[in-house]
Amino acid sequence: QVQLVESGGGLVQAGGSLRLSCAASGRTFSTYAVGWFRQAPGKEREFAAAISWTGGSANYADSVKGRFTISRDNAKNTVYLQMNSLKPEDTAVYYCAARLLGVRPAVEGHEYNYWGQGTQVTVSS
Repeated sequence: QVQLVESGGGLVQAGGSLRLSCAASGRTFSTYAVGWFRQAPGKEREFAAAISWTGGSANYADSVKGRFTISRDNAKNTVYLQMNSLKPEDTAVYYCAARLLGVRPAVEGHEYNYWGQGTQVTVSS
């Protein structure tokens, strides 16, 4: 079992930056791939970024590529999402998710076993 807690969300102006954190419980966190997904009001949940269990590979949605960076510190059981050059369309609740034996940074939500409660990110224009 893994429990995930997101933090770092907030209100920021367009062009600003935020760093989200996903803290996990459990001693086997290093065997999980982790993904960040987001859901804006009235829209379906969408993939943003994912990282493999070693941190050696990552995937990004085209909409965030070049602006967001996902990283992990397995010693701290934490995955980060550095978000730069934020746009109003990045406004959403951001969720982290963990996938057991995650060699591959999966982009589909149904491939993830555990989800956090989410953190709100609001980007003002």
